Amino acid sequence: MQEPTFLILTALAAGPQHGYGIITDVLQISGERVRLRAGTLYAALDRLQGEQLIETDREEVVDGRARRYYRLTGEGAARLSAEAERLRRNADTASARLRHGPAFGGAS
Repeated sequence: MQEPTFLILTALAAGPQHGYGIITDVLQISGERVRLRAGTLYAALDRLQGEQLIETDREEVVDGRARRYYRLTGEGAARLSAEAERLRRNADTASARLRHGPAFGGAS
């Protein structure tokens, strides 16, 4: 799973959000490393809906403009959980090897 997809699903794990909310949440979650553009976000949201990982929660009109909220589906939550576990295992392996592996800069 690509990092932007992981971060979008992570943002939606906290509850339904509209596009701008997802963009700002992803920015915060990533420590300001990942800045999603609106076009990129909406293309990703369409793809995630097609994969049934998210769905439309509701629509409302704010200042004369439609605002669509998205939410994670059960399948989306399961995929996010599996990916988080995969990343956790990889990070644990890297940390263990760094603690117990050869010293940096040593001859091989």
